Amino acid sequence: MKKRKPSLGQNFLTDQRAILRIVDALGDVSDRLVIEVGPGRGALTQLLAQGAKSLVAIELDRTLAPFLQIQFGGDPAVHILRQDILATNLGEVTRQYGDGKKARVLGNLPYYITSDILLHLLDHGHAFDMAVLMVQREVAQRVAAQPGSREYGMLSATVQMFARVEELFTLSPEAFQPAPSVHSTVLRLTVAPRYDELGVERKPFEDFLRKSFAQKRKTLSRNLRNAGFSAERVAAAMESAGLDANVRAEACSLEAMAALFRALA
Repeated sequence: MKKRKPSLGQNFLTDQRAILRIVDALGDVSDRLVIEVGPGRGALTQLLAQGAKSLVAIELDRTLAPFLQIQFGGDPAVHILRQDILATNLGEVTRQYGDGKKARVLGNLPYYITSDILLHLLDHGHAFDMAVLMVQREVAQRVAAQPGSREYGMLSATVQMFARVEELFTLSPEAFQPAPSVHSTVLRLTVAPRYDELGVERKPFEDFLRKSFAQKRKTLSRNLRNAGFSAERVAAAMESAGLDANVRAEACSLEAMAALFRALA
């Protein structure tokens, strides 16, 4: 019998030990709402339904969502939403299905929109306090990278301004069906925004980071000049922030970038 090809390119986790480890990484959720992103065939959903106070599983696939509804429809604490996570207001989900506490998020993120989902979660960071996410290993390395490393960039800085990042473990392609062509890493993000601590506002600072990392091969000062800041203003701000004139953005800590942002402002 020919197996149905997943319509959205999903790779379903089948490694039972990995499933247990991922759910365990969320901690005790017996008094929490858990929001699951992309439950697929329900491998993680089954354990979450047993351990969480309530569960909202958000699945876009038009075949998998009804299958999950049949599988879990008899449990009043489990809610299957057939919709796009990128169009979902997690704050509203938490208000509707939670009990006042912040939710926790878990998901095996589709490789082709991982960054989009991460940024969407940042936009709704008020709704949850932790996220355990499985992503492509290379994306995980970028998210967790430290300043000065080759992988450090805009995604690293943006996520790390929002949360503490932990790389928990990596899974080989054999843990999935069908097997992807890449390894996958499980990340834990513990929400701990640094905007107040560093004296910056989120949206303006993210715009500044975007300009700073615009071209990784160019110096930070060159990127800022290309973004419209005068050479004199950039030089004065760099000196005020204690940064070398030839430094690149990927070599700068968040503290240094915040100091430069404030000096330019």
